[in-house]
Amino acid sequence: MDESPAPVSDRDMERVILELLAQRAEAATICPSEAARAVAGDDWRDQMDAARAAAQRLVAAGVVDITQRGVVVDLATARGPIRIRRRPADAGPG
Repeated sequence: MDESPAPVSDRDMERVILELLAQRAEAATICPSEAARAVAGDDWRDQMDAARAAAQRLVAAGVVDITQRGVVVDLATARGPIRIRRRPADAGPG
């Protein structure tokens, strides 16, 4: 019997992103694919949109930044690979 994997909740994906960042140095980044892999294993590609959406919600909450080549970018206009990092404590709202 071929069963579809259980859907990942928005909160679960956000939690995984924050947990992965907590395991890294303060200025370190993660790729959304790391969060997708953490929640979906071999089916991680199916979770990439969910990981990017979770990152965007965390940006809106003022918790993380989305970067490309070390520069903060807007996910809505970013093209290509992105990274997620904790927002520096001295940074203002996005």
